[in-house]
Amino acid sequence: MNTAARKRILISLVPIVVLMGLLALNVSIFGTEALSGASQVALLVSTAVCCILARAFFGTKWNEFEKAIGSSIGGIAHIILLLLLIGALSGTWTMSGIVPTMIYYGVKAISPKLFLVSATVICALVSLMTGSSWTTIATIGVALLGIGRVQGFSDAVTAGAIISGAYFGDKMSPLSDTTAMASSMSGVPIFQHIRFLMTTTVPTLTITLVVFLVIGLLHIPAGEGDLEGFRTALAGRFNISLWLLLIPVVTIIMIYKKIPAIVVLACSAAIAGVTCVFAQPSVMQEIAVPLTGDEGGTKGLLVGLIRTVYDSVSVSTGNAEVDNLVSSKGMSGMLNTIYLIICAMFFGGCMQASGMIRHIASGIIPLTKRRTPLVATTAATGVALNAIVSDQYLSIILTSNIFKGIYEKEGHEGKLLGRAIEDSSTVTSVLVPWNTCGMTQSTILGIPTLTYLPYCFFNLISPFMTVAMTAIGTGLKKKHTPPTEETTKQIGHDDN
Repeated sequence: MNTAARKRILISLVPIVVLMGLLALNVSIFGTEALSGASQVALLVSTAVCCILARAFFGTKWNEFEKAIGSSIGGIAHIILLLLLIGALSGTWTMSGIVPTMIYYGVKAISPKLFLVSATVICALVSLMTGSSWTTIATIGVALLGIGRVQGFSDAVTAGAIISGAYFGDKMSPLSDTTAMASSMSGVPIFQHIRFLMTTTVPTLTITLVVFLVIGLLHIPAGEGDLEGFRTALAGRFNISLWLLLIPVVTIIMIYKKIPAIVVLACSAAIAGVTCVFAQPSVMQEIAVPLTGDEGGTKGLLVGLIRTVYDSVSVSTGNAEVDNLVSSKGMSGMLNTIYLIICAMFFGGCMQASGMIRHIASGIIPLTKRRTPLVATTAATGVALNAIVSDQYLSIILTSNIFKGIYEKEGHEGKLLGRAIEDSSTVTSVLVPWNTCGMTQSTILGIPTLTYLPYCFFNLISPFMTVAMTAIGTGLKKKHTPPTEETTKQIGHDDN
């Protein structure tokens, strides 16, 4: 690599360094509220730095930035719709009694010797059905932490089980925004993406459960957790019925039939919405009270349903932990994520238009001639970016932008890129103390990130598992289509 190429790489790294510094500053000042706007401002400032440097050193024209931004935003239009539908589904599944029913029957399985395994499985199921690790940890996770204390487990090991399960579900759920983002960025349909993730995720979860089983069997219980009050509060506010679980079953069937994700989410949310009215009319009336007063009737049911879909709603059960569990944010809860993604697309688009992504990638190419080193480098980059940019969404986007062209040029499948990103960027974000995920979960659980980190076995093993499975070659094949001239140029062979 000549001096000019090195100079281009150094200049191209400046916007990322600026972004890293601003995000670190934002997290230190705003904490978990950084996603509400401060991180977006950091992205816009970094975008401006990128444009200024590109104009000064690379001669990039303004219309090239506009074109790239338009292309980037257009490419995520379906993700925005997916996120809104995910918000609607989260609300309707919770307020229709589906999630409360799952939890009501799920907690019955908890016993001291099997507590850690049960906690992992319960969090995995809840997160799988809701698509949100944050919501799972903030609700059932908090309750399980208290149960673990009663049974004599340390907070650190209990938190490790909760986080391991929650991030398994988040990673494997078609309702997850990170899953939707990773599949889209790698150009793979979401359900194909999820099926391929199973080749690494299932073995990793299996190892995790075995480790927690051994810890549980060796544990001497200090006492038994009293779950009756928790279950009574749920049953006292919701009509708990196994019939409600037919909706998740129907959703799974639709997924199995390979119906498009947007159609599945829309249909499932619609069915759950109708169920809200007939199965939980008192809940709908309570949600409607801020807008209708005590009017009730059909209007109350309709207003309650609409608010469930779009607004942050909650109901009173007489139990603070259960109140947190049965609250939801609807579509409005997705707006900050959408806001962040749009700003990230500005940054990513300008980085692409300026050629900076290409220049950075050119420095990585010598390390990625073969498949396994390429995946290992991708996973390492995803982990590093979680620490550098302090946010898993940005890590997913930047890792994809850096490596997508390399995967295409070298003839590797897009699903391999998506899996490497999920096994690194998605699951390790919670292990970084200054990352928004790490800071959020540490605050919610009241446990320092570095304290629970050694027990997050699922999150720790995942990056290594993706490299191991790539080396084995399970489910992989080599593309035979030669790279196009445009792709070759994108990777930066003109740097010499």
